[in-house]
Amino acid sequence: MSDENSGRSSVMARLTLSALDRASQDPSCWRDPVVHRALLVSGLSVLTAASGLIRHDLDQN
Repeated sequence: MSDENSGRSSVMARLTLSALDRASQDPSCWRDPVVHRALLVSGLSVLTAASGLIRHDLDQN
C-alpha cells in the first residue's frame, strides 16, 4: 500500500475521532441520521485502509 493511501487513512481516522469528540459534547447531534451515516462511512473507510495495510504487510512476509 502506498504512503499516500496510508496517510489518507490516518487523516480519516483523526477526522473520525475529532467528529466523535465533538458529537459527544453535543448529544442533540445524534438525532440527525446524517451523523450516523457519516460515522459509518468514515469507520468503514478506516477499516478498509487498515485491512489493506495488513494485507500488504502479510504479502511482504
